[in-house]
Amino acid sequence: MVDRAPLSGEEEAVWRPLTRIITVLPRVLEDQFVNETGVSMTDYTVLVSLSEAAEGWLRLTDLAKATALSLSRISRVVDSLVKRGLVEKVKCESDGRAANARLTEAGQTKLKAAYPGHLERVRSHLFDHLSPEEVRGAGPILARLAAALEPPGQQCPE
Repeated sequence: MVDRAPLSGEEEAVWRPLTRIITVLPRVLEDQFVNETGVSMTDYTVLVSLSEAAEGWLRLTDLAKATALSLSRISRVVDSLVKRGLVEKVKCESDGRAANARLTEAGQTKLKAAYPGHLERVRSHLFDHLSPEEVRGAGPILARLAAALEPPGQQCPE
């Protein structure tokens, strides 16, 4: 392990609030989201990813990458969404070992119903506390930090 200097005061001023956001924001969003919509933030992220897929479906491995979930976790989430009729799971025609996930009509309806509340929470917990200039400045910084978390040779989905 490389010997590193302790965080400076300026670095601490970034790190401590960031760790608080990482810890608290997901819980706040999740609690409200499940109560209002009956879906978790993870479910919502999967539904959004499928709704934005160019072909209308994604292979489970690609869905796992798009949602930053492991293949086993995405399989469990998709299976749960299938049981609720929000997603359809179809064997991949070109590779019988793989499966594709596609949003059902009920899934699209759920996604459309969940969006206004999601938008309200994102605005009230995040963007209402930032100026337009701060938003413009934060975007590239956060994108660079997110990219640094990706394994070498992989990029975050846009």
